[in-house]
Amino acid sequence: MTDRSKDKTDFIVRIGNWDNFLAAITIVVIIYAIFEVPNFASTFNISQAVAGISERALIALPMVFLIIAREIDLSVGSILALTSVVFGLLTQAEFSLYLAIPLTLLAGAACGAFNGVLVTKLGLPSLVVTLGTMALFRGIGYILLGSDSINDFPDSFLDFGINTVGDTPVPWTIVPFIVLAPLFAIALQKMPLGRRIYAIGGSPEAARYSGIRLARTVLGLFITSGVVCAAAGMVYAARLANARANNAVGIELDVITIALLGGISVFGGKGKLTGVLWALLLFATIRNVLGLLQIGGDAQGTVIGLLLIVSLLASNAAERIFAGVRTRYFKPKASE
Repeated sequence: MTDRSKDKTDFIVRIGNWDNFLAAITIVVIIYAIFEVPNFASTFNISQAVAGISERALIALPMVFLIIAREIDLSVGSILALTSVVFGLLTQAEFSLYLAIPLTLLAGAACGAFNGVLVTKLGLPSLVVTLGTMALFRGIGYILLGSDSINDFPDSFLDFGINTVGDTPVPWTIVPFIVLAPLFAIALQKMPLGRRIYAIGGSPEAARYSGIRLARTVLGLFITSGVVCAAAGMVYAARLANARANNAVGIELDVITIALLGGISVFGGKGKLTGVLWALLLFATIRNVLGLLQIGGDAQGTVIGLLLIVSLLASNAAERIFAGVRTRYFKPKASE
């Protein structure tokens, strides 16, 4: 193979993937919104759009790890709601933020550990387990608070929910995601933990025989999911000044859509956070555009459901097309 043909092949391999395809779609949608949707490009709207994706962005991080490992957590929205109630009750009882925040994170860890123990110790499918705990955790929230809501929080906490970073349009509520995303990316792509997660998702039996402690790794992933959901619960409470048991109903569908749209394989063992970041941006843009066009929540839910189906079909089809093009037109000759 000549140097020129090799360079051309390398270039096609680099650009011929779902992440770049998704990036192109996202950029096109944003350009369309800037020129065709009134007020989309205003500073206030951009800030609101970013703030509105804060909780989903946070929860998507551990969800990606779980799906790559062939697991799933459908209880993320219920953990968010329950921990927001726990945080609200703690602040209502005049606990300081320095104590209420770690206790709330601990409550999230307990929820995640409960899911993880049922999956790893009893061998139950995570889909069934978290479908049950989705109702259980939200039910506990109703037991603790009933149908009431808590709206009285410390001023510093509410400032976190409504203020932006300095003079920028970046809301403080997205900062936890900005801090955690690089850490999750490094863990997934550069650390032994990431290799174990990919190995478990690729073939659990092979991973077990290679010495990977599946139960401990999966349990850790569920606990991490619970802790991050608790952080998202506090972000949600700060942003809306509201803690109640029916917070964030249906958010799990959004998070799963973002993960799968980002190229994470529903069959496990495949995907990167790069695509998920583009999916987050595309999701936030679509949600914001629909809102600006005064399209209601039910219609938005329909769009998100269709987006989930399309993401499942399109990502798999696109990868096959990219692989076929690379194989057919840039396969090195036997004599080279």
